[in-house]
This record gives sequence, C-alpha cells and structure tokens, in this order.
Amino acid sequence: MRVQSFIDKKSSQLVMHMNGFWYDNLPYKTLEAFLWDTLEEWSAIEQKDTQIYTHKERIFWHLFHETQFVTAATLQNDKVLKQEIAYCLEYLQNNRPCPLDVVGMRP
Repeated sequence: MRVQSFIDKKSSQLVMHMNGFWYDNLPYKTLEAFLWDTLEEWSAIEQKDTQIYTHKERIFWHLFHETQFVTAATLQNDKVLKQEIAYCLEYLQNNRPCPLDVVGMRP
C-alpha cells in the first residue's frame, strides 16, 4: 500500500473515531485501540522514506500524536485542544483550508 492511500483511508477513520468519542458514541478504549491498530498497519508499509509528505499526511500525524499522548479527560474537556483538533478534522474532511501552523511527523 502507498502512503497516500493509507493516509486517505485512516484520515476518514480518525475523523469518525474522534467524532464518535466526542459525542459519547464511542468509548475511549475503542479510540485507543484504533490508534494502536493504525501504528501496526503503518509498520507494514514498505518504502515509506521514499514517498513524499503531503499536507494531509502532516495534519493526520499531528492529530494522531495529539490524541495518543493526552488523556481521555483532556480530549473531552480541554477547549483549546478540542478547537485545534476540530479544525484539523474539518480539514481532513475537506471542509477547511489547511492549517499551516501544524506539523506532524511520521512515527
């Protein structure tokens, strides 16, 4: 699988998981499992280093790291973090311009 195909697929899934968590339709453990499954699938992609980053990929990895390294309570209650994440999620859904101050790196 190519990096771009992976990012396209996982971006829509990340949007779905985050929205499900925020609207209390998805337990945090399910979001957490999705993040670990994503890392496992990422490790199976070959020749990652020869494929160019896109804006979408940078936003995706930024969101990935943000959601992985904070607690469930922080994801639910930190208004500034939620606003930043919501903006990035809208970008992944093609509903907003690309946030230029966000840089995500591949794991």
